[in-house]
Amino acid sequence: MELFPAIDLKGGRCVRLTQGRMDSATAFNEDPAAQARAFQDAGFSWLHIVDLDGAIEGRARNEAAARAILDAVSIPAQIGGGVRTLDDAARWIEAGAARVIMGTAALTQPDLVRAAARQWPGRIAVAIDARDGRAAAHGWVSISDVAAEDLAQRFEDAGVAALIVTDITRDGLKGGINVPLTGAVADAVSIPVIASGGLKSVDDIRALKARPGRAIAGAILGRALYDGDIDPAEALAAA
Repeated sequence: MELFPAIDLKGGRCVRLTQGRMDSATAFNEDPAAQARAFQDAGFSWLHIVDLDGAIEGRARNEAAARAILDAVSIPAQIGGGVRTLDDAARWIEAGAARVIMGTAALTQPDLVRAAARQWPGRIAVAIDARDGRAAAHGWVSISDVAAEDLAQRFEDAGVAALIVTDITRDGLKGGINVPLTGAVADAVSIPVIASGGLKSVDDIRALKARPGRAIAGAILGRALYDGDIDPAEALAAA
């Protein structure tokens, strides 16, 4: 299982939100590039970057900070937040991102996501952000009637690299990962699934690995990592 420490960008700073609410931001580092280097030095082999302002506004808003991260480390990074066009995806790939994450577009413009996956094989990931099992869009502001598993199945043969499944109600609360939701999506498709939202301890990593069914490909570490509740070495060993 691959672990992805998260760097969420708001106003050029590294922050964490609670349940995706922009008014709940807690700043953890004024220098996101330095945070990225710290994660690389801790032994992580991937980064997960989200432009939170971009997710709300539908266009890149923290591009300078994100580019500084990509320039500061040698490990690959996946980046999302406001990627709504092929040009948006191209800009991040040209900047050095290993993967580009498309979330709102997956729900509202699935053909665009398929086109991106054809253009950049293995470099497009789909974010499935769910509240009570239903997919959300526009920075988690609007909730659809589409079940997370149904949204995942729409991309079964599209060639996307991964699905990032987040339980919005748990994000930032350190209440534990939603293993049933993550597992339901993983069992519904053959695409690698990355768990996100609420991971609180190394026990969550073990629970994801121990569940029956299709293996979970990865997990995103957020607030618990920043708060010191998770030791990077222990987490990597468990993964």
